[in-house]
Amino acid sequence: MSNIIKAMIFGVVQGITEWLPISSTGHMILVEEFVQFTDISPRFWEMFLVVIQFASILAVVILFWSKIFPLSKDEKSGAFYIKKDILSLWLKVLVACIPAAVIGLLFDEVFERLFYNSISVSIVLVLFGIAFIVIENKNKGRIAKIDSLTEITYYTAVIIGIFQLIAAIFPGTSRSGATIIGALLIGVSRTVAAEFTFILAIPVMAGASLLKLVKFGFSFTGTEAAILITGMITAFFVSIVVIRFLLRYIRKNDFKVFGYYRIGLGILILCYFSFILPFF
Repeated sequence: MSNIIKAMIFGVVQGITEWLPISSTGHMILVEEFVQFTDISPRFWEMFLVVIQFASILAVVILFWSKIFPLSKDEKSGAFYIKKDILSLWLKVLVACIPAAVIGLLFDEVFERLFYNSISVSIVLVLFGIAFIVIENKNKGRIAKIDSLTEITYYTAVIIGIFQLIAAIFPGTSRSGATIIGALLIGVSRTVAAEFTFILAIPVMAGASLLKLVKFGFSFTGTEAAILITGMITAFFVSIVVIRFLLRYIRKNDFKVFGYYRIGLGILILCYFSFILPFF
């Protein structure tokens, strides 16, 4: 299998699992076991896994442009002005980013060394899968307290930011999964929880991608450039489809199906790496 096809596979996995609350890390661990690039350095692989996320961010920017771009033009006067509600939203997004940004920058390598392994990831997958099911059962029949992005307060943003921190500490949590669970717990509707999670990902993932790219450097071989570009293009288009699907899905359905999926995936990863792989 050529590296280009492998890059497309990783792009598809990234585009799907980044936005569905099912853990991109858990899936990447499994896919990496069976699909590996040839003649690629470990440094490039580590960079690729992070920078490919930037393409997913571009998909969010395009789909949510009208909700996140604060500059507008008055049709009568032709003058430009700032939309205060969008500016306020961005301030809340930045507040939500603070916990993960501070702790992540200080202890990222420590967390990766302690928890980036199949056992930890599988346990977290199962635990948060159970959390989705329990929370959705608890919220059944309840009316959401927050039903639009403008109703999100700074307190709400901080709580969601703390749950994002959990995802930064424990791989397998799923950043989107953790923030959605946090939002549901404090009465945010499913649609708003998903939308805020998507927007929250813009500074988080863009910053992580830029940092990883700067550390790696901007000098690529032809093969490395082709792999990275292919993976990013694939992740971008898949993200467009998946984001639209999820927003349509949760208008009429809850998140429990993702909870059951996470439990199954966690058990599969635990069984494979603990009982099957050691025999090969």
